[in-house]
Formats: sequence, C-alpha cells, structure tokens
Amino acid sequence: MLEGMHYQNAYICDNLEAGIALFRGRGMTKEPIIIPVDQTVQTPEGPKRQKGRICFIWIGDLQYELIENEIDEVGIYANCLSNGGPLRFHHICFRIDDWEDFRARVDEQEFPVAMERDLTGEDPNGLKFLYLDARKVFGHYIEYTWMPEAMWQQIRAM
Repeated sequence: MLEGMHYQNAYICDNLEAGIALFRGRGMTKEPIIIPVDQTVQTPEGPKRQKGRICFIWIGDLQYELIENEIDEVGIYANCLSNGGPLRFHHICFRIDDWEDFRARVDEQEFPVAMERDLTGEDPNGLKFLYLDARKVFGHYIEYTWMPEAMWQQIRAM
C-alpha cells in the first residue's frame, strides 16, 4: 500500500539538537521548532504511550522529521537499530486526501497497523495518522496522515 503524497522522511536520533545541527548548511533555511510529544496511541494490543521530542525541517518540498524517543511502549522507535551514525532512518510519510476511503482499505492489505491516532475527537481540525509495519518488504514503516488544508498550510510554514 503506497498512496497519497509522499512529503516526509523520518529519522530517529538520540540527541535532537545534534540531529538538527547536521542539517545546518545542508539546505535548512530556518531554525526548526522542537515539539514535546506525550501521547497515547492505539495499537493491536491496546493503548500505548509515546513520549519524546520531534522537529520538522523543510528542504524544498520534502520534510525531514527528527524524533528523539523517551518512552516507547509500542516499541516502534526503539526497534530502529543503530547504524553507527547520529541519524537512523525510520519511516516515510504520505498525506491522504480521503481518510475514510483509505482507512476502509487498510485492513485488506498486507502490512499490519503498528499504531494509530485520531485527534479529530479532541479537535475537529485535528489530524489522523497511522503507521503500517512495512519492514518485511521495504525495510521501514510507512506513516499515513490526514489533516485539514489549514493545518497542512501551517505545517508547510513551520
């Protein structure tokens, strides 16, 4: 299942500031905002906690997400093995236009859902996301997101 608009490559790093430093002089034009994240996501085994810090760096039309993991009850970030460098590739992300149609087909495809969250219950303008575990074919996870256009424009402006 590969669909939507690919707009993001994501990396795990042990030190977010050190990861950000690697992008300076390599196309990063403005300093990213570091966002603390402490959330409960749904998994096949039930609710699990994810806590850490993230930032988004735009270079052209591609967003780089850097993730510093702190608590990973799902194990989705902790299972990203070290490659000896400060950044470890983790997933790509696609933006989906019709979430209901997409979500109805997720359970019929081969990759299991690793985790998902729907923030529209908390905020009608919130986003929805899920991770598929595509490691057996692609070697990484695939994230899919849906968000209102106004939120997309905010993310593009970050």
